[in-house]
Amino acid sequence: MRTIKQQHRAVSAPIDDLVTYRALPTQSVEHLDPFLFLNHHGPQEYAPNNRGLPFGPHPHRGFETVTFILAGDIMHQDTGGHESIIEAGGIQWMTAGSGLIHAEVSSPGFKRTGGDLEILQLWVNLPAKDKLTAPQYIGLQAPEIPTVTLDDGRIRIHAVSGEWRGTEGAVQSLADVQLATIDLQANGKLELAIPADHTIFFYTIRGKLRVNGQETEARHLVEFNYDGDELRLEALTDAVVLLGHARPFNEPIVAYGPFVMNTSEEIEQAYQEYRAGKFGTWKR
Repeated sequence: MRTIKQQHRAVSAPIDDLVTYRALPTQSVEHLDPFLFLNHHGPQEYAPNNRGLPFGPHPHRGFETVTFILAGDIMHQDTGGHESIIEAGGIQWMTAGSGLIHAEVSSPGFKRTGGDLEILQLWVNLPAKDKLTAPQYIGLQAPEIPTVTLDDGRIRIHAVSGEWRGTEGAVQSLADVQLATIDLQANGKLELAIPADHTIFFYTIRGKLRVNGQETEARHLVEFNYDGDELRLEALTDAVVLLGHARPFNEPIVAYGPFVMNTSEEIEQAYQEYRAGKFGTWKR
């Protein structure tokens, strides 16, 4: 079995009135190559006639954002002409690539009626060769994401990207990043084979479970060593996990604000091109 190096507790990092826990980066872990950043928004309940999510227009370059809508919704718009409203159980996969401006806010319906909201946003790096690829966006509702059911229904793997027990995920990742959310009922068990040279990204969203012999619980990120290819999960309560894995790029990472590149010069170039309007013009 793959051994565990350390567990990292997500830190409280509220954004306006949005309950937020940041799991990556924190003081104890900077990144897990190629996984760069994870914010866990909620869970919380919004009253009717609320302001919704606060993420108005902002630029990105050099990486991908993967957003998991667990409750509530997200309305997406970007300068590539993409628009969508993704509801609970769905995902957004945006390849910022060479650069674009986007906004992630709540739909008019959610702002009017309110309700439960819980969202995860993960930033995944792009290799140097793909950092200036053309921007892309995929928005998928829950029924469009393949589900693998195991252990007499106690395990449900929602295959976002990559391959999970012979089932291809909904998204084909540029860098072969494999991502899934996994619902586990109490006493459910799952064994997975993950190449020993892959970085594992393991974040417990809800519940308690045992992973490779150690207990972990909600809002904890588990960091693994690179010394085995077996992952064993046992749910101690009902639980939900975000699980990913990928081969690390082992390239320099220079991140500043909304841009992630390989050198400081590339960061400066990104700002210059953004100010020059090369990321597109925002239209309401």
